[in-house]
Amino acid sequence: MKTDIEIANSVTLQPIAEIAAKLGLTDNDYEQYGKYKAKVNQRNDEKGKLILVTAINPTALGEGKTTTSIGLADGMSKLGKKVCLALREPSLGPVFGVKGGATGGGMAQIAPMEDINLHFTGDLHAITCANNLISAILDNHIYQGNKLRINPTKVIWKRCLDMNDRALRNIVCGLGGSTNGVPRQDGFNITAASEVMAILCLSKDLDDLKKRLADIVVAYDYDDNPVTCGDLGCAQAAAIVLKDALKPNLVQTLEGTPALVHGGPFANIAHGCNSIIATKTALSLADYVITEAGFGADLGAQKFFDIKCRLAGLAPKAVVLVATVRALKYNGGVSKEDAAKENTAALEKGICNLLGHIDNLRGVYGANVVVAINKFITDTDEEIAYIAKVCKQAGAECEICECWAKGGAGSVALAEKVLAAVEKGGKIRFSYSDDMDIIQKVQAVATRVYGAKEVEFSQKALASIAQIKKIGKENLPICIAKTQYSFSDDASKLGRPVGFTLHVQDVELRGGAGFLVVVCGNIMLMPGLSKTPNAINMTIDSATGEIKGLF
Repeated sequence: MKTDIEIANSVTLQPIAEIAAKLGLTDNDYEQYGKYKAKVNQRNDEKGKLILVTAINPTALGEGKTTTSIGLADGMSKLGKKVCLALREPSLGPVFGVKGGATGGGMAQIAPMEDINLHFTGDLHAITCANNLISAILDNHIYQGNKLRINPTKVIWKRCLDMNDRALRNIVCGLGGSTNGVPRQDGFNITAASEVMAILCLSKDLDDLKKRLADIVVAYDYDDNPVTCGDLGCAQAAAIVLKDALKPNLVQTLEGTPALVHGGPFANIAHGCNSIIATKTALSLADYVITEAGFGADLGAQKFFDIKCRLAGLAPKAVVLVATVRALKYNGGVSKEDAAKENTAALEKGICNLLGHIDNLRGVYGANVVVAINKFITDTDEEIAYIAKVCKQAGAECEICECWAKGGAGSVALAEKVLAAVEKGGKIRFSYSDDMDIIQKVQAVATRVYGAKEVEFSQKALASIAQIKKIGKENLPICIAKTQYSFSDDASKLGRPVGFTLHVQDVELRGGAGFLVVVCGNIMLMPGLSKTPNAINMTIDSATGEIKGLF
């Protein structure tokens, strides 16, 4: 069986000019980055219909959300629809770490696969540079006399790197004598977790980008007043570094469907969606736009609605909820090793995870839901029929998707049901209102979406909320950071836990991104490498340049 990269390399891609022409773009509307990539100028006259792809809670088995998104777009293209994808960019850290590539799989991929997974058009490098420029200006300010009276023990801004490197999580900078700066504790986050990444993805245009960069809180002074990037005077310089990165990247699927791939924020510490600019540009160029949100619907879709849609005025006409038979059996107590074996009893026990997400998407957010069963060869007809029956009883359409093996042809039936759902209309809702205070917003998400009975705030969290109110930032949307593996804040609670207590450890201000991070658990912002990282198995042919082992 061919690997994903071998499948991608076996396909002759269309020149990017031909892909641009499918969207009605002329030479003046984009800049080519080689034969198969381009930067597209921003558009804001969105007229298309938006479709969100989300999933059940992720498992170690993989659910195939991106693969399904790509296959669905190809399926719509086969039906003669003018469609465009709007997806996130992969991060180098996971590519060389444990996950490998993140551009779909099998016959449902975006391409050029190696470029997108590696340096692409340099967006993540620009974000890294802008983040670290702010760090350099901040430490230099302290060294040069500290006019802003920054408390070195209360610097909250971290450097970043687009690589998994646990040794950089906690460091001391400024060592080596007085000419090398002021010593203080510091650390690195992975680039996808940088607030600059979230800002890029939430900015409406260059002016909004500059304002958001200026509003980043980087530290507190000796009187506990916030110090911002604007106070340091480097917001414009950071925006200059990001001026090209602000433009969406145009690529294609293996079947030639256009795709805008732009931005990739974490789905726990941030909102886990591609950029507003890319989404709105796609909606201006195509009749149907398919986008996705990170992790399961309890995190990704919740933040898509309550943060991205609220801020950008977006409203998806349908939501595709991806599930697999084996993941539902895993939620029913079956081990990873036995998940491929037929087990209707475990499926019946674990399907509550799927039903919980359907209930939220329909009942809380008012979405038209279509369940996509990402089919594997070990799935039995009986198992699939059972899922379809339960989905129907829950008020959701259901269809299998075989795009991994068959490309767009394997998702035409799914595309037809999604198109029918789009035509139903309707108006989305949010899980909390803007006029709620911070505690009320957290309680609304916890009880309405997660299924919690109550929320417990630590003394540290309550103190942080008081500080946020003191500086007038209490009306921002919330971004809850918790485990992605469960509706709860306990990764071991699979299925659909209810009646639990959600524990809030802290609340952190992201002034530039414009949301409050509600920390529930230990959220890893700089991943480490495994004993045998994916990078160890990669090779590149000296004669041909062919890469193997990327995925």
